[in-house]
Amino acid sequence: MDKPTVTLYRPVGPKELELIEASGWREFPPRLPEQPIFYPVTNEAYAIQIARDWNVEESGAGYVTKFDVEAHYLSRYRKEQVGGAIHTEYWIPAEELPEFNRNIVGNIVVTAEFK
Repeated sequence: MDKPTVTLYRPVGPKELELIEASGWREFPPRLPEQPIFYPVTNEAYAIQIARDWNVEESGAGYVTKFDVEAHYLSRYRKEQVGGAIHTEYWIPAEELPEFNRNIVGNIVVTAEFK
């Protein structure tokens, strides 16, 4: 029996995308010291805004990734609203990212690219 999942999105720049690809499209890389939180977002529209409006300016390109996480695991975190109605995300402490990665079901896929 398949476990229920939640679809999430993560806007990334080119360097993070390379590391995701190097993992076989299975996990997100560890956070840098200045990144204490991993924040996947709950909808593609919000992820597009970040990838297009922030990642392109910051690193020359932005990508939207899509992936599924086991719903039971994700239920331990609260959905945070950080702006308008579409601006919702989960805050995963950086030290918990390895466990988060183990709860990804299937592969991480790229759904949009901006340059």
